[in-house]
Amino acid sequence: MTTLLTLFPLGWQHYLLGGIFVGAGVALLYVTTGMVGGVSSVFSSTWSYVFNRPHFQQTRFTDSRVWRLVYSLGLVLGAFVWWRWVDGSTPQTTRVPIWQLVIGGFLVGYGARLGNGCTSGHGICGLGSLQKPSLLSVLTFMTSAFVVANLIHRWLA
Repeated sequence: MTTLLTLFPLGWQHYLLGGIFVGAGVALLYVTTGMVGGVSSVFSSTWSYVFNRPHFQQTRFTDSRVWRLVYSLGLVLGAFVWWRWVDGSTPQTTRVPIWQLVIGGFLVGYGARLGNGCTSGHGICGLGSLQKPSLLSVLTFMTSAFVVANLIHRWLA
């Protein structure tokens, strides 16, 4: 019981509910439209408005950029609604310096493009549709995360 309180000091129920909502939303998107709700494609499809480079002007990005922007806006608004009207707590903050957040965001975005998708795309959508490349990607993501987290933990300890 102590381990659960250490891992989840604010409780675990909202994580479970969030996972159910994410899974239901992705499933609803796929069942109603046949579109996969991975988030890293939102990045490339949004840049297709700005850059004329061939990578960003691929048909899969230009033809899907409107619904992907609406989809990502729904993710942000859903989190805001939950925080504002359901959770009712003060906003969460971090002590991580802004420069580290920017570098981390760049590395995550680059990695998502390099991996041909992000964790939500491979982990939720890809595994949900039984795609073998997504299984390999998720195993790679998780192994890398475990190794890096343990190395940093030992380095900072």
